[in-house]
Amino acid sequence: MKKAHWLFTAAVVFYSLSNCLTAQDKGLGLGIIVGEPTGIAGKYWVSKLNAFDFGIAYSFAGSDNSFSLHADYLYHLYDAIDSEYILPLYYGFGARLRTNENSKVGLGARGVIGIALFSEKYPLDFFFEIAPVFQLIPETELNFDIGIGARFFLNE
Repeated sequence: MKKAHWLFTAAVVFYSLSNCLTAQDKGLGLGIIVGEPTGIAGKYWVSKLNAFDFGIAYSFAGSDNSFSLHADYLYHLYDAIDSEYILPLYYGFGARLRTNENSKVGLGARGVIGIALFSEKYPLDFFFEIAPVFQLIPETELNFDIGIGARFFLNE
């Protein structure tokens, strides 16, 4: 009986996943980003060319480790790179909020530029991005976020 339960559960999961094996230019994607900072990455498409991305991450760089949140509005350029693969370039703007172990809060304006690789077989994307951050609070300075990551898309 226990074996039948696991087989039924596996069949339901595989059937559900097979229904969402579509393009990565719609719906919600969740995954990881590794770099500065490292954490959870998400992307929500609002049109074929535009999306919101967000990250909940932890920064290990510098003397003060810090918790980081960011959100950006992105524009995608699908024809910038001539390739047999789906390789859109993207750029956008947003904000970053950081707090460190000493409860010091920082807020900055963020620009982002990156490249994504969309899988044709699976609801995955892989990405690399660089984001200059103009820190506004508590002091003005220029920082950079950089990361590589992957997301799984939960399409309808």
